Amino acid sequence: MINITLRAGGLTLFLFLLGSDFVLGWLNNIKSSTQQSERSVTSSSDQSCFCHLTGVLDDCFCDIESIDVFNNFKIYPKIQKLTERDFFRYYKSKVPVGIKAGNYNKYAQDTNTVTEIEDCVQANQLGAINSTLSNQSKEAFVDWARHDDAKDHFCELDDETSPDAEYVDLLFNPERYTGYKGPSAWRVWNSIYEENCFKPRSVYRPLNPLAPSRGDDDGENFYNWLEGLCLEKRVFYRLISGLHTSINIHLCAKYLIDEGWGKTTWGTNVKEFRHRFDPVETKGEGTRRLKNLYFLYLIELRALSKVAPYFERTIVELYTGNTEEDAATKELLLQVFNETKAFPMHFDEKSMFAGGKKEAKILKEEFRLHFKNISRIMDCVGCSKCRLWGKLQTQGLGTALKILFSEKEIKNLSENSTSKDFQLTRQEIVGLLNAFGRLSTSIKELQNFKTLLQDNR
Repeated sequence: MINITLRAGGLTLFLFLLGSDFVLGWLNNIKSSTQQSERSVTSSSDQSCFCHLTGVLDDCFCDIESIDVFNNFKIYPKIQKLTERDFFRYYKSKVPVGIKAGNYNKYAQDTNTVTEIEDCVQANQLGAINSTLSNQSKEAFVDWARHDDAKDHFCELDDETSPDAEYVDLLFNPERYTGYKGPSAWRVWNSIYEENCFKPRSVYRPLNPLAPSRGDDDGENFYNWLEGLCLEKRVFYRLISGLHTSINIHLCAKYLIDEGWGKTTWGTNVKEFRHRFDPVETKGEGTRRLKNLYFLYLIELRALSKVAPYFERTIVELYTGNTEEDAATKELLLQVFNETKAFPMHFDEKSMFAGGKKEAKILKEEFRLHFKNISRIMDCVGCSKCRLWGKLQTQGLGTALKILFSEKEIKNLSENSTSKDFQLTRQEIVGLLNAFGRLSTSIKELQNFKTLLQDNR
């Protein structure tokens, strides 16, 4: 039965893409290159990063190859244009960030020791926020605030309401390598996993540099524990792992190659990519990490398709004060939504929280609190730019889950009035689309790394 379903899904996607001669030609080229790759993969260590990255993903009925084609030719070009529009390029964040050592999580003090912050290579330059804004932009933000304040808000976020928050131009502050690494960065991610992924202390994540030495442990105990969890908790771990993977891909794709004679050069670092994702170097973890990226992509893709009716209403504006700009931005956003709705192999979110109402309510509240805690942990990051993008992508994922949990409320929305049951703030909208744009970029970059690894054979 599953084989029949998969064949039907593959045929649907093929017909969906058949109208594009360019894509069809690309598929033929991929098929040819894939056949050549399969013949040489056993003798080429350069291809080992991708040799197992294929087929159907766990917990859903979509295959990786279908996502690659859909993203790289349908979604990526549009989402890149969208996130360059004025509405989506400005995100509110606390700047200058400094080092925040709050008492809300037990790793904060350890994370922010002076010695470890000094270990962040060139962090003061590479990780600093470029807060340059034109006077025209600053005046526009005052107008935006008046417009937003006139609306009712039902979900307030810490950065958005902080008196220290300022708008940051995301195009001036791209996500890339900053030199923030080592024990300080490990502790932040360790805190995120240990405090929020429903995991007992006795179970250790594979390759955790802060865990006690486990000898030749290949992670079997961890994955046996993971498979024993309910779907919802298993999904939560995979989402966090997918987010971690996506961020690592961005750092490998925009790595500091050279810094001399007053000019900084950024580019791909294949060696660093292998270090993080090669199955041999990571004892098989690399492939799992990359698959979790695809799983996260499907979750956020599903959220975009579900929230489309909210934005299709005439009452919803993407306000910047420029009427023509705003109309063009919304038209482009609706084009993105049309693409997401046409994808034929969406994740079925109805399989989540399908148990008793009481248990489902408890799990949803746990999810909400965990994302709030993750956002707070991000405040401990000793690198301003890393914190900016970490908070944005965490908020984007949290907003995606909020959408998936609100299907009934979205269906009952009024065409001409706001609803107390479901509403998105400017910050949530900007976070949602930029977070998905980051995932789309990660999958696009994977194809670039695959080409580079083939060329290096």
